[in-house]
Parts: sequence; C-alpha cells; structure tokens
Amino acid sequence: MDAVALVEKWREVVNSPYLRDLPFKLELNEDGKVEFAMSPATNRHSLFQGRLQALLLRCLPNGVQMPECSILTSKGVKVADVVWASEAFFARYRDATPYPKAPDLCIEVASPSNTADELAKKTRLYLEAGAVEAWIVREDGTVELYGPEGQRTQSVLGVRVTPLELS
Repeated sequence: MDAVALVEKWREVVNSPYLRDLPFKLELNEDGKVEFAMSPATNRHSLFQGRLQALLLRCLPNGVQMPECSILTSKGVKVADVVWASEAFFARYRDATPYPKAPDLCIEVASPSNTADELAKKTRLYLEAGAVEAWIVREDGTVELYGPEGQRTQSVLGVRVTPLELS
C-alpha cells in the first residue's frame, strides 16, 4: 500500500467509532492491516512515559513533547510512546495524523511482551523516517540511544540521559 493510501486508512481507523475506546494502541502494517501494538498497559510503563515527558520538557523546552504519536514509516503507521519535535517540525506538521515524517526524537518504552527484535525494528523505522535519535527505555529504566549510525553513548540533542527511576 502506498503512503497516501496508508494515511487515508489511518484516518479511517482514527475516526472509527468502533475503535475509539479500545484499551490498547493500534498500528497499521505496510499492507494497511490493523495490528494491536501494545500489551495491557502497566503503571510502570505509564510512569516512565510521564518521566520522559517531564525530562524532555525540562531539557528541550524549545519544542513539543507528546505521548502516543502516530508516524508513517516504510512498514506502515507506528505509534511511538513519547516523541519530541522541534519547533520547526511542529510548525510544519502540527496536526497531521499520522505525521508523514518522524519527529526529531522517538522513544519506545519496553513492555513485558515486547521482544528485542520488535523494539529494534521500530527504532530503525523511526530513524529511516527521519528521526534524529530514537531511544528504547528498558523495563529496569535503562535508556539506550540510537542514531542512523547505530547505538550512541550520549544524545546529540543535548539531553543528559540517566536511568529512569520509579521513586
């Protein structure tokens, strides 16, 4: 399915009254088929999302941070747990759904059912779609940073990343 058709299909999914109140995320694969994208949410997952949003708001105030952001990728529409978009990105794409390009930073928070391959694949898709950086937050709070060149030891966005804590 081409990008235009995927965007149209995503709009149908978002606007469907039958899919509005589901307790989980949906994504589209490259054929436009709906896929369930998340195991039941844990409070740890939610806490990490909140901590990430606060970190981004504090360290990158000249942009927009958002949870649950839909992004058009080469393998369909994927939903990042948390993203940060520069002011220029947000000015250009503001209300587009899904975003036709990945925001500057895309973050996946691992759930108990996520496999390492699944997280690595989504990270690659975000980077291929234009993200400057992608992070994976593991269940123990450790944060892995990636760029187009592979794993990084520090963020190029100027964020000092340390393991997230639950307390």
